[in-house]
Amino acid sequence: MTTVAETTARPGLFRRARRSFDTHWYAWAMVLPVVLVLAVLVGYPLGRGIYLSFTDANEANVGRTIGVNHIPSTYKFVGLDNYWRVLSGQEGHFYGRLGWTVLWTASCVLLHYALGLGLALLLNRKVRFRALYRVLLILPWAVPAFVATFSWRLMFNEKYGVFNTLLAKLGVGTVDWLGDSTLQKMSAVAVNVWLGVPFMMVAILGGLQAIPAELHEAAEMDGASSWQRFRHVTLPGLRPVSGTVILLGTIWTFNMFQVIFLLIGAGADSDSEILVTYAYRLAFQGIRDYAGSATYGILILSLLLVFAVFYRRTLARQEATR
Repeated sequence: MTTVAETTARPGLFRRARRSFDTHWYAWAMVLPVVLVLAVLVGYPLGRGIYLSFTDANEANVGRTIGVNHIPSTYKFVGLDNYWRVLSGQEGHFYGRLGWTVLWTASCVLLHYALGLGLALLLNRKVRFRALYRVLLILPWAVPAFVATFSWRLMFNEKYGVFNTLLAKLGVGTVDWLGDSTLQKMSAVAVNVWLGVPFMMVAILGGLQAIPAELHEAAEMDGASSWQRFRHVTLPGLRPVSGTVILLGTIWTFNMFQVIFLLIGAGADSDSEILVTYAYRLAFQGIRDYAGSATYGILILSLLLVFAVFYRRTLARQEATR
């Protein structure tokens, strides 16, 4: 039953909404196309994926058209069965790939940040040809990821690759970089670090230039050493930038499909696949398991959302205690 307060509140709410629209109609008109595009390109696929994760959809029971004949869908709603099968370990692949995905993400982001910070500190100094160095170090970021990955794949080639040619000249035997599981992982980390360091370098360099020079000068006048200035002035000044780039780097690396898939390809060892490449393989290779792939996709999204929320809250708590 509607109360008097609710009845009087609704017209006021409608009036405020109409007044806002009348005042800012141009802004609403500019935002509307973006909302529609996101709804089509993001909202619908996401909703469809969530729906399929609660079904048993696969290549045999989805609707399809063969010539003039249309075969209707016969897949059923199975509730949380897919999630239980994956999370309980019955499916047998989730936790192993999750462990490697977490290790892959942590090692890549750590190397991205450490190398990016070191290069940014060097480029923040007044040295000759600094602009040229910046351009050269940004080049890996400018090259499309699939082009760079295929180039690295050629360099890792067992017979004709640059690395094995150098090893042969040094008297060392050839190495099957992309054939062994451990070497596959090391090679993938190396390629992804090469691709990701420029972004970290540029972002951190911007953060370094935003730190007031007066802080460093005051610390130097107080007798602080270079390490003390770095620890107590530079790192705290970089905290906002660092928090953002580490979060973005974690999300991007966790879902870095092209490096694993294009570098290792169909020869990927089961231990070398990350969650997103395995989800792709479920949906598009072999007997296509659309429900299983959608389940993996929603679990990946959930893991990243939980990490993002926890990470942002941790940063906010640290800022509050400063």
